[in-house]
Order: sequence, then structure tokens, then C-alpha cells
Amino acid sequence: MISVEQIQRVVTHIRSSGVTEDTVSALRQHYQPIHFTYCMDDDLPNNTPVFEDDSFNIYLIDGREHCLCLTTDYTVATGLVVAEITPY
Repeated sequence: MISVEQIQRVVTHIRSSGVTEDTVSALRQHYQPIHFTYCMDDDLPNNTPVFEDDSFNIYLIDGREHCLCLTTDYTVATGLVVAEITPY
């Protein structure tokens, strides 16, 4: 389970450090055992983020089954995807 408060703390961290793989690596260390993944937002078409910003979106990961999938259900979330938005 991941809480809205945890998401807000992660957002604050990303906003102060920037959207980079190094930031996501630091989040992995700080928020164990939450799983973090970094990718580009356009790699996740037709999915709904739980948080939207100008430079990144955050998606929830459900890792209960053998394959990971995205979810919008905080009660089953085991991880976060930090998806960077690139300007065109």
C-alpha cells in the first residue's frame, strides 16, 4: 500500500532535485521497500497517472502477481513509476 502522503513527499523530493535517474535512485534508497522505476512518459500511453506535473507524472505499480502492471488503486500499489515529460 502506498499513501497519498508518500506520493506528496516523493513529489517534493523530485521537484527539489529534478527528474533524473539519480533522483529516482535516491528515492529507492530513502523509501525502501517501495519499488521505483524511471522512464519517459510517452512510454506509458493510455495510462492514468495518480499525479501530474509539468515535467513528470507518477503512476502506481501493482506487483502482487508475477508480472508488474499499472494501477490507480493505492491499496494494492507496491511501487511508483516516475515518468519524465519531455517538451517537444
